[in-house]
Amino acid sequence: MRENYITIKQKGTNELTVSKSKFIAHCSRASNEEDALVFIQKIKKEHASATHNCSAYLIGEHNQLQKANDDGEPSGTAGVPILEVLKKQGLQDVVVVITRYYGGIKLGAGGLVRAYGKATTLGIAAAGVVERRLHERIKVSVDYTLLGKLENEIRNSSYILHHINYTDHVEFIVDVDQTAIDFFTEWVTNVTIGQVKLTTEKKHFIDFEQL
Repeated sequence: MRENYITIKQKGTNELTVSKSKFIAHCSRASNEEDALVFIQKIKKEHASATHNCSAYLIGEHNQLQKANDDGEPSGTAGVPILEVLKKQGLQDVVVVITRYYGGIKLGAGGLVRAYGKATTLGIAAAGVVERRLHERIKVSVDYTLLGKLENEIRNSSYILHHINYTDHVEFIVDVDQTAIDFFTEWVTNVTIGQVKLTTEKKHFIDFEQL
């Protein structure tokens, strides 16, 4: 399982007009090919009157699934430029559909490549980019005598305090980066002088904004 990867933050849409042709970029996450195909069909249905609905998606830890579709544009002038932008930005698990409403002026092969590439870039900018980092959610159980000290230490650390449960003892629910598990275990053991019980609850990804 991958420990981190770059993808878009959310669905995004943006528009570009080139020589009276309107290019509308639609971006979405897609964790599998079915997600990508459903999104593509949704956009095609919404823009059934468009001249073209060209698409590309890049899915998988090693980009196992790569597909590009020109949807009637000259071969290699639409789907491939979209896909190349995804690769250049290092994105994974993303699908993009560029809807084109023809404006009556031919752009030529080079003009189409540039237009579809730029529209894709604008769409990604609208969606935003995040790094997804694999974390383990760990339950840290201690006696109430350590409540104040441990809460203060966690809140002043790089670890993410998700929740605190107050039962017959205190349970800190903490998200820890997968790469820092051993360090966290040693750290919290030292802070509590060994008076702690750690239980791994689940693994999940957390999104971090890209600057």
